[in-house]
Amino acid sequence: MTAPLNLGEQFAAVAKARRSIRAFTDQPVPMALLKSIFETAMQAPSNCNTQPWFVHVATGSTLDALREELPQRFVAGDIGVDHPYDGKYEGVYRDRQYASAKALYDALGIPREQKTERQAWFLNNFRFFDAPGVAFFTMPKAFGLREACDLGMFTQTVMLGLSAHGLGSCPQTALGFMAHVIKPALNIPDEQMLLFGLSFGYPDSEAAANQAITDRAALGDVVSFSN
Repeated sequence: MTAPLNLGEQFAAVAKARRSIRAFTDQPVPMALLKSIFETAMQAPSNCNTQPWFVHVATGSTLDALREELPQRFVAGDIGVDHPYDGKYEGVYRDRQYASAKALYDALGIPREQKTERQAWFLNNFRFFDAPGVAFFTMPKAFGLREACDLGMFTQTVMLGLSAHGLGSCPQTALGFMAHVIKPALNIPDEQMLLFGLSFGYPDSEAAANQAITDRAALGDVVSFSN
């Protein structure tokens, strides 16, 4: 008989199982389970315990309406962000970005020269990859990079919680481009800054998009030890 995993091994298994899922079944996530996952995520750390995060979860008809509207607005060039998307990927970061896109489009069978087909598939971001639920993460507009780090740690805890319960998720900064549409639809106050969304649900294990596997940097490339 195989010995049960200890707590550290269980955590490692959950962390390694988490990856971006871009195709979901239509099975709804029970509300009691979802609330439990977010309740657990509230244990995430933050600077001076300020907990500078808000989450707005959309399902059902509210989500369906956004799923219909957002792709049309994006194609028309009607975008509006709460926070500038002005980072520049160069060197190894650009290489990783390209490798990630290649892994996805190779899995989908869409070669690089088929730009129209790639753009059409990209619009699935704004259909939330047919996920049954989406969580939109915001923080007070007066805050900055420090609090954004707090929000990121909270979101990662949510994603690990989803993974631990057999659910999948995909964090999407692309949804931040549509803050001017999403916020009114969900009655998000203007004083909150929308940074990204997280599509979630039960993964469609047979979908081509979910066969994409991205690499991770070697430990020595990012972690140094001094003693």
